[in-house]
Amino acid sequence: MEWGTESAAVRRHRGGWERREGQATAPQPGREDPAQELLVDESGGGARMRKRSPGRGGGGGGGESRSAGNRLAEARVALGLVLYLLALRTLVQLSLQQLVLHGAAGSHAEFDARQARDYLEHITSIGPRTTGSPENEILTVQYLLEQIKLIEVQSNHIHKISVDLQRPTGSFSIDFLGGFTSYYDNITNIVVKLEPRDGAQHAILANCHFDSVANSPGASDDAVSCSVMLEVLHVLSTSSEALHHAVIFLFNGAEENVLQASHGFITQHPWAALIRAFINLEAAGVGGKELVFQTGPENPWLVQAYVSAAKHPFASVVAQEVFQSGIIPSDTDFRIYRDFGNIPGIDLAFIENGYLYHTKYDTADRILTDSIQRAGDNILAVLKYLATSDMLASSSKYQHGNMVFFDALGLFVIAYPSRVGSIINSVVVMFVVFYLGKKLLQPKRKTTNYMKDFFCGLGITLISWFTSLVTVLIIAVFISLIGQSLSWYNHFYVSVCLYGAASVAKIIFVHTLAKRFYYANASVQYLGEVFFDISLFVHCGFLVTLTYRGLCSAFISAIWVAFPLLTKLFVHKDLKQHGACGKFIAFYLLGMFIPYLYALYLIWAVFEMFTPILGRSGSEIPPDVVLASILAGCTMILSSYFINFIYLVKSTKKTMLTLTLVCTITFLLVCSGTFFPYSSSPANPKPKRVFLQHMTRTFHDLDGNVVKRDSGIWINGFDYTGMSHITPHIPEINETIQAHCEEIAPLCGFPWYLPVHFLIRKNWYLPAPEVSPRHPVHFRLISKEQTPWDSIKLTFEATGPSHMSFYVRTHKGSTLSQWSLGNGTPVTSRGGDYFVFYSRGLQASAWQFWIELQVSEEQPEGMVTVAIAAHYLSGKDKRSSQLDALKEKFPDWTFPSAWGCLCFSTN
Repeated sequence: MEWGTESAAVRRHRGGWERREGQATAPQPGREDPAQELLVDESGGGARMRKRSPGRGGGGGGGESRSAGNRLAEARVALGLVLYLLALRTLVQLSLQQLVLHGAAGSHAEFDARQARDYLEHITSIGPRTTGSPENEILTVQYLLEQIKLIEVQSNHIHKISVDLQRPTGSFSIDFLGGFTSYYDNITNIVVKLEPRDGAQHAILANCHFDSVANSPGASDDAVSCSVMLEVLHVLSTSSEALHHAVIFLFNGAEENVLQASHGFITQHPWAALIRAFINLEAAGVGGKELVFQTGPENPWLVQAYVSAAKHPFASVVAQEVFQSGIIPSDTDFRIYRDFGNIPGIDLAFIENGYLYHTKYDTADRILTDSIQRAGDNILAVLKYLATSDMLASSSKYQHGNMVFFDALGLFVIAYPSRVGSIINSVVVMFVVFYLGKKLLQPKRKTTNYMKDFFCGLGITLISWFTSLVTVLIIAVFISLIGQSLSWYNHFYVSVCLYGAASVAKIIFVHTLAKRFYYANASVQYLGEVFFDISLFVHCGFLVTLTYRGLCSAFISAIWVAFPLLTKLFVHKDLKQHGACGKFIAFYLLGMFIPYLYALYLIWAVFEMFTPILGRSGSEIPPDVVLASILAGCTMILSSYFINFIYLVKSTKKTMLTLTLVCTITFLLVCSGTFFPYSSSPANPKPKRVFLQHMTRTFHDLDGNVVKRDSGIWINGFDYTGMSHITPHIPEINETIQAHCEEIAPLCGFPWYLPVHFLIRKNWYLPAPEVSPRHPVHFRLISKEQTPWDSIKLTFEATGPSHMSFYVRTHKGSTLSQWSLGNGTPVTSRGGDYFVFYSRGLQASAWQFWIELQVSEEQPEGMVTVAIAAHYLSGKDKRSSQLDALKEKFPDWTFPSAWGCLCFSTN
């Protein structure tokens, strides 16, 4: 009997008669007996009914003894679901590859990506541009000023261009990376103001940074943004359309020094008072689409401006809430303008191919011209919109709540106030409560107890998810322990075949056991409906939780509740009349199209951002555990509304066998080291990051005598595999030279460039000759005085290279009460020590500062230990023959970033 056909016997049964062993009996009035089962005589003898034992679930029975035609074919269902997900994934991929919507009106009429690329190639040809280097402070500054001058000459007479070269000095504290204080001296900002000829009282700020990290050309981070801004400045200045407000372009020269230049501008520049909103251009990857990943705070009109103006939108409030949660160890100038300028803004960043971020591979040729074009189109359109907007002048009036915003495959952006989102979410929850409440509160029947089956099924579902997570975590921990972490870093499909397959197999296995032993006599259609309702209930629970916590990301759960519920209501009649036929499945999958498509769209973004980050997340976080957890979570989400098919199919043996086989084979291949984590492929490199510091350390006692002095190359691998893959190429770097913590010195006595010691606890120290820089560091105590309020004030002076780190550790009985840095209140880093990051431009006076200690009892070893590290990130002092020789030994799939360093510690 095929689903969708109906025999005469069935019609007679519906008319109130049943046929059992050739005898006709009348049913009890007013109720069908659910303990009757319709069987089909395949030999042509017609349909007959037989009595079955009452079982769990009701509505049909016989368990595995039921007719095979009563259930879906396993192979067809499995293949259909896989093809469905692959088709949706293909749509997502096509959307991501379409960088520029060529049908957009005027998309190439104004912004010229070829000119912007010319700017980009000139800037990157200068080479790495660290703050304080001639490349950054002279060559790049000269080039930018020359181009701005040419733009000024070509500008329309209705506009006025003003240029200012700012050299700010200042200090601030920030809670980034566990908390530290930053001090900068004579760094560089190039500020350009484009305004109407008669001037303007308000302005919109566009921000980029032209400096780069050491040893990287910094094409995407952030030369391409500065190139885009130059061309946007050119287009706006030559336009015949008058601006209502000024547009200030800030080309800042010290962003990689933990956001120093933006702080110098927003706290000290006279034009900062004009700014009412800003757009920050950043990068966490190389090329692709630029994602709006932060807005506000509050000020929903800014999101509306982007929605109205952007020609190629790509935005998500999910990215905003993930980034602001602190999960991603990164920050941008957005924080400075928000926290120190109290200005709302929009943060954009390239996120694709983060494997190349901050490496030598971040070159101009890897950024597609279409990527530059889309960024330029969007920035130009949004700036023009804001510069002519009436809202900009009184932006504070529109500061009311947050916005829910997300793009639909890059075609358009949906945005609405969060309070509207809360109303929508509440309405969706009410419909679910009504739908499920009606079922849960229905009277208990003789063979059907929906409430019991629902909550038992909920428990089974949660158990399947929990055991699935535990299974992949056990695999991930084992792989980490045997030293095969990051096997998927260069082959992402490996993680899907290993952790994804294991997760799906475990979920199917638990539900198969439940179907066989607990729901043995239940109707498959009834079970399918129960487990659909359970998935609906779980997603509704997430919706309530996220809405209660005020998270805008709750819209995702709303999508995962509303569309499946509507789908269920539409296909319910078809399921009830014809069972789980092909028509039912087609309509069911069609109704799930939007939630599953958007889920795959978000999942792509999650892995695009997090997978490269796991390759630079330090030695303390097992990346396989993180990735396995993420994959298990994605599996739970994607499988939620497909669980009911486990109960609708005849068997799941082939599916489980296939998944288990895939997982087992992948596991064995991973354990054998088949999949090498890194790649030096010119087309798609995925390097291992290693930091090398050739340093000389000197430790002094309380009387200034040298108690220890050593020299060596300090080696930090920035991922979990440490040196395991490098040791075969460089045998001297092995476990015997692991660096030991100097307990008496701050931050273990090592010259940390930034306070990331809590992320990288495993490092190596290879003895080497002393460092002999041409410009050594000088660090001395100028004065020690007793204050009238019974504290001790210590004043220090330091001179040295453009980058230095200052560390403080107080001893027992001493408290660091105040200092001349930041806002005057000392901020500890993670671990209790104090960390100060210092940088300067080419010309700067000696760095003088003081700290004040409250001392309750003097200790024999002194009140405090202070230390300073000088980092030579550019020039001849950056290199040494030993450092160059060691770098040459590193294999081509690594990116060793190296520099020289001097360290002094004293009590």
